[in-house]
Amino acid sequence: MLVSILSGAVAAAAVAAGYQAMAPEGQWYGSTFTGLARGSKQLALTYDDGPNDPHTLRLLEVLAKHNVKATFFLIGGYVRQRTDIARELAAAGHTTGNHTSTHALLTLKSQAEIRRQLSDCRAALNDAIGEHSNLFRPPFGGRRPAVLRIARQLHLEPIMWSVTGYDWDAPPAEIIERKVTKQIRGGDVILLHDGDHRQMGADRSQTVLATDRLLDRYKTQGYEFVTIPEMMQRKSGQPKP
Repeated sequence: MLVSILSGAVAAAAVAAGYQAMAPEGQWYGSTFTGLARGSKQLALTYDDGPNDPHTLRLLEVLAKHNVKATFFLIGGYVRQRTDIARELAAAGHTTGNHTSTHALLTLKSQAEIRRQLSDCRAALNDAIGEHSNLFRPPFGGRRPAVLRIARQLHLEPIMWSVTGYDWDAPPAEIIERKVTKQIRGGDVILLHDGDHRQMGADRSQTVLATDRLLDRYKTQGYEFVTIPEMMQRKSGQPKP
């Protein structure tokens, strides 16, 4: 009986540990930013896996139409392929962050490889646009203590999310919009994708369309769209620049 109980406890602990390694709001392995307290009238749009031709540029047009700045977590290899798009993001005033060099699942990598992935992406961003944020988002949300420790040794701030559009497989815009609206509670970090880690040129037209609709909906309701650094300043009580 005791053996059975212990085995069950070990299994449950393993499941919980695995969940915390991938769950966006899990904090077991270290503090990560996921947004403000519920009820805030601020929202932050974030996009992963770019830069991507042509949809990152189309997304920039939508954001400019609404006079909104967003946060883009860029893959270093793609930054080197399309330096011009990365520069367009920076020139438009959007925040750019580190999404590793190749979109590696860091929970399965050695400490040396984790450091290389983060350092190579940072070098690509430095070469392309110069000054950029110290924000970092782990691909797939995967992290373990070593991931967060190395990120902080490199002076990177880990950023997760509280709302996702589940748009990585490019569903229709109506579905993306519905999934996001079901989760919004205020103060949210919204995860969407302007690219695809599997290929450059992935079709993100539905995410672009969903973004336009979400901005219309929530600006009408009095929400303010901000970048992650602006939201973090709000949380820390510092005045916005």
